[in-house]
Amino acid sequence: MSEFCTVEREGPLTIVTINRPEVMNSLHPAANFELEAVFNDFVEDPEQWVAIITGAGDRAFSAGNDLKYQAAGGKMSSPPNGFAGLTSRFDNDKPVIAAVNGIAMGGGFEIALACDLIIAAENAIFALPEPRVGLAALAGGIHRLPREIGMKQAMGMLLTGRRVAAEEGKALGFVNEVVPAGTALEAAKKWAEQILECAPLSVRCSKQAAMEGMSADSLEGAIQGKYTGISTMLKSEDFVEGPKAFAEKRKPVWQGK
Repeated sequence: MSEFCTVEREGPLTIVTINRPEVMNSLHPAANFELEAVFNDFVEDPEQWVAIITGAGDRAFSAGNDLKYQAAGGKMSSPPNGFAGLTSRFDNDKPVIAAVNGIAMGGGFEIALACDLIIAAENAIFALPEPRVGLAALAGGIHRLPREIGMKQAMGMLLTGRRVAAEEGKALGFVNEVVPAGTALEAAKKWAEQILECAPLSVRCSKQAAMEGMSADSLEGAIQGKYTGISTMLKSEDFVEGPKAFAEKRKPVWQGK
């Protein structure tokens, strides 16, 4: 049983809710390790194809590290796969969507940046305020943000710790959609539904190739790269099912293999 998060499964969709609303869904070591175990299960479960992560209540997605726990003498540590079991996880080619329903600061923003899509409620606030408390955004924020929105815009956030509202986040490019307050999870589910209409192996190999291609020396190198996910897709049952269903004018029945 989970103590610091809840896990729901709706068919092939896993919904993970950080459940520490009394501390703005901030995370201490026990919560981080619990979330890592949850996402380990998601990655390893062949029946689960897409995940959503959100926060309990309507005030915060996650306020990041539980600084009060730390200030009280609590020993801070992170699991091997990083904050919430996501920020240093590079073995997952399944889509993960962040449904940001309020404050996403510090490690909370870094969790969202580690996801493939960010759906933000209009009351969402994003920031990497670590320099304001003598820290730095070491759970991936320093490196992910410049890659997602460009160096100058990223530096504007990284060097000041300033707060960015949902609409500005969309304009900057790290938010996919802004929705009314209280509807982030509902909107994230709609995105998940669209993903689930697609062949899961096609989705996974697309994510894998896009991510791995980012480290290529050139566009040509990325295009000519060898990606295991693409090889798996080309040999799959779904590679046959897709064109067959199209020709027969019916919805495909994906097997994920």
